[in-house]
Amino acid sequence: MADHRDPVAVIGLGRFGTALALELVAGGTEVLAVDNRPEVVQRLAGQLDQVVVADSTDLDALTEIGIADVPRVVVAIGSSLEASILTTALLSELGVATIWAKATTRQQATILERVGAHHVVFPERDMGERIAHLVAGRVLDWLEVDPGWVLAKARPPREVVGVPLGETGLRTRYRVSVVSVRAENETSFTHADRDTVLSYGSVVVVAGHPDDVERFVDRP
Repeated sequence: MADHRDPVAVIGLGRFGTALALELVAGGTEVLAVDNRPEVVQRLAGQLDQVVVADSTDLDALTEIGIADVPRVVVAIGSSLEASILTTALLSELGVATIWAKATTRQQATILERVGAHHVVFPERDMGERIAHLVAGRVLDWLEVDPGWVLAKARPPREVVGVPLGETGLRTRYRVSVVSVRAENETSFTHADRDTVLSYGSVVVVAGHPDDVERFVDRP
């Protein structure tokens, strides 16, 4: 099983792959970045320590760059469905321990899983859903941690302001939990408990089913 300190390979250096590789490096993770376009590799050479030109649909090319020795690989190819699928299949054939793959549709995700992807992500869809919640309602931020569970950052409805959380009956009435709070005029969040009292200037992090969270944060 891959360890969180193990290196990561990112194949495909479009917007998503580049952002991912740079963020991993910023967090201290060793990254092998791969793309088949020399101009892209040259542009990123000064920002990433290990960035190489290789055709990820060629088994010999993948073997030559030692991809089989990298325990975690992200297939971030977005421009070619065929290349994404073939790359994923070859990584599986080489025995890569953990393969992440980018998909744009559920059909593509199904195919990627069938050829060997262990995890499939939908960056465009996920970002679109997140932005939709920010634009449409009172949510300050939105994170889906599971299809049936989200964390949302929002201002508290007035009916829970000035009352200890333990007396609001949130879980019974709204089926949500306030897990963190940033008090008015404070700069950081802290744990919320049953004795926490919210003000109108507070910001809370609420956990629950998406529909329940939306109903709660949309209350005036």
